[in-house]
Amino acid sequence: MNARAELANAIRALAMDAVQQANSGHPGMPMGMAEIADVLWNHHLRHNPANPAWADRDRFVLSNGHGSMLLYAVLHLTGYDIPLDELKRFRQLHSKTPGHPEYGCAPGIETTTGPLGQGISNAVGMALAERLLAAEFNRPELAIVDHYTYAFLGDGCLMEGVSHESCALAGTLGLGKLIAIYDDNGISIDSEKGSIRQWYTDDVKRRFEAYGWQVIANVDGHDVTAVDKALKKAKREKARPTLIMAKTVIAKGAPTKANTGAAHGAPLGEKEVAATREAIGWNHPAFEIPKGVYEGWDAKKRGARAERRWNKLMSGYEAQHPEAAAAFRRRMAGELPANFRAGVEALLKDTDAKAETIATRKASQNALEMLAATLPELIGGSADLTGSNLTMVKTSKAIGTEGGGNYVFYGVREFGMCAVMNGLALHGGFIPYGGTFLVFSDYARNALRLAALMKLRAIYVFTHDSIGLGEDGPTHQPVEHAATLRLIPNMSVWRPCDTVETAVAWTEAIARKDGPTSLLLTRQNTPFVKRSAEQLAAVARGGYVLSEAAGGPARAVLIATGSEVGLALEAQKRLTAEGVAVRVVSMPSTSAFDRQDESYRASVLPRGVPRVAVEAGVTDYWRKYVGLEGAVVGIDSFGESAPAGELFKHFGFTPEKVAEAIKRVIK
Repeated sequence: MNARAELANAIRALAMDAVQQANSGHPGMPMGMAEIADVLWNHHLRHNPANPAWADRDRFVLSNGHGSMLLYAVLHLTGYDIPLDELKRFRQLHSKTPGHPEYGCAPGIETTTGPLGQGISNAVGMALAERLLAAEFNRPELAIVDHYTYAFLGDGCLMEGVSHESCALAGTLGLGKLIAIYDDNGISIDSEKGSIRQWYTDDVKRRFEAYGWQVIANVDGHDVTAVDKALKKAKREKARPTLIMAKTVIAKGAPTKANTGAAHGAPLGEKEVAATREAIGWNHPAFEIPKGVYEGWDAKKRGARAERRWNKLMSGYEAQHPEAAAAFRRRMAGELPANFRAGVEALLKDTDAKAETIATRKASQNALEMLAATLPELIGGSADLTGSNLTMVKTSKAIGTEGGGNYVFYGVREFGMCAVMNGLALHGGFIPYGGTFLVFSDYARNALRLAALMKLRAIYVFTHDSIGLGEDGPTHQPVEHAATLRLIPNMSVWRPCDTVETAVAWTEAIARKDGPTSLLLTRQNTPFVKRSAEQLAAVARGGYVLSEAAGGPARAVLIATGSEVGLALEAQKRLTAEGVAVRVVSMPSTSAFDRQDESYRASVLPRGVPRVAVEAGVTDYWRKYVGLEGAVVGIDSFGESAPAGELFKHFGFTPEKVAEAIKRVIK
């Protein structure tokens, strides 16, 4: 066996050994893409194992994340801090090598992949981030942002609709530094007795050419020279992203399971592993890698040299452009500018003083207008609803096919938008926000979930948040959506009631570094509520006493969010006139409220006092606050097509109905 072949075979051996030991996993893809990984990682990818967070490294995304052992093997072999013992613990509890790559779990993992199609969509966001940062910060002879984004993807990624959304956008935007390599092996899970031709006959080449990509087709994925040639051609193309279509054999080297569905998602079996060793000439025990192979893969010296060259370039940049250099370092570190808090104070003071009665979507735009002026890292967008979501502000500049900008017209691509936003956040240098109607968050659900899983700072502007959107009817009126978003672990959800709560929601979303935020905003106007300084400070805690009971201790607590807060205050007035003392609690963010200490939560929602919640959405979620003995004024059916005012009356969102609910629970 020649030395070059041994490099690829090391991946095959580690993949089949780890999967066999775990008795779980996908050995076929790593074995089939071994030569491609060798060429990319040893001859093209610019990275430094000693500093996985180096700002100007090339990004690598394994979109076909089921083949995670390829990535773990390569990271181990090239010198990242993933010891051999971690490969032996593949798919085991608390290992650095889980079943699918997880961002933050091990060095060198750029994103969490597994749900197919999202990795390539993240890669689109990363490539967009690179281009925008280059346009903003690079100077003549001082290109401090100059790297590629590479992605591996398979048939499953291309079958998932999100890849269509994001790849079409990538072609439209002309992301020339995005290079995707398609593992064209013709096999997927249902291919037990044949290829995927029974259900997948897309002409991938013409599809991507129609998107505006350069397509390099018919590349032998096991011919290192052909793969190298294709990558060089891809890097020469500056105006279009590139798809390299590499024909491969799944589980290459396995005598009886190569090119079969059986190798896709199950261990080869001990006999087949032994036979594969013999077939490929790998005469080493399980998990044993010869010294010469390690030396062939070792990227530490090469990576250190590359980063030293960049550091020298950056030093020259700092000398000539100190302010820009400081801004670049700050943004890549994810730190907010020093004057951010002062800007927040000014925003809240201005918002409180204006006391406007407007829709919270408009309040969102107003807050964003002030915040964006001092936060160049904000990059916005909308899924073809800019005029409805009100996500564009005076400083917004549309992104085109070249140069910079800070606003993406995503088109009608909610899932793609949110997955691309994840890529922007992962790359660094940006805080992405994107808008659509709340009801369409369903389209984007899995990207939202992954943002929460990865703890990404991304902000979703979901407007038209209830039956209050009116005449568009039940297809567009969200009912269960606020509750389901709140059920996503680590997703912070805000449904503000007026301009002040909306401003606070925005500032909290921007300041949050450990997860995404969903802002649920109204189409219709909501009344401004005057607050004391103490109440204003309490808004950020997610729930607070907005109006204390009058005429004695509270006999009940009325909890409300969003547009229903005004309704709760009206009901309180009615009850007070009848001699029933009721406290009104505004709870714009159950996420933030639940993070408060027990004493604070008890001070807002005292034990033993009956509770009623009111929200124009499903009722079950609120039982955690009101209990079975409390009541919820909500909607457990779909909406209707009619003006908003009529709908609120029809579904029982009136002061009278809320007052009746209070009376029922205090008897």
